Amino acid sequence: MVKSKSWNWDIVTEDFWNIPSEDVYYYSDLWKENGFSNILDLGCGLGRHSIFFAENGFNVHSFDLSEDGIKKFRQKIQNNDLKISIKIGDMLSLPYENNYFDCILAYHSIYHTDTPGINKVLSEIYRILKSQGEAFITFNSKNNPSFRKSSNKIIDNNTVVKTDGNEAGIPHYYVDLFDIKHLLKNFHIIRIRQIEDIYNDNSGWHYFVHIKKM
Repeated sequence: MVKSKSWNWDIVTEDFWNIPSEDVYYYSDLWKENGFSNILDLGCGLGRHSIFFAENGFNVHSFDLSEDGIKKFRQKIQNNDLKISIKIGDMLSLPYENNYFDCILAYHSIYHTDTPGINKVLSEIYRILKSQGEAFITFNSKNNPSFRKSSNKIIDNNTVVKTDGNEAGIPHYYVDLFDIKHLLKNFHIIRIRQIEDIYNDNSGWHYFVHIKKM
């Protein structure tokens, strides 16, 4: 299992990471209709989604490996009266009780590991999610050009470590539909989408997966 490595948020300049994704508007409404309130933002980064859910009445727990990212997050909310509990740690061992959360958001976060690591973090998500609880998770797709980029270091059949850019040295795990169904065999899969985001002259493919613990 590769060692977890955090992002260096001091070199990240895109404002994208401060703006909630469009998906969370849908899940905020859906999960409120389901009566959910206790949510984990797993891999919260600078806190864009944690803040959004807190402002919409959720009891938010935020978790990330990056100390500098969490520091920036705390600075953003220091003057706000929001219900957010923030912890720093490794997603491979989550400091929460069994069956604790109604819902979990893991947005562009848990794929920063290898094959043993992704299985471990998904087992942790299963452990801390309540029965009938739901999660929204994103995965890197094997359609991503970066999966086959020759300069990246191959770790296993699904994992590479990038060697340049903001994510140099950070592992990335990639999946196809078969992999997703195998990884999530203990969950009920509600919905799977594969989306290509196009920006400038590049593109990135991701799977967006909505699951329930039965």
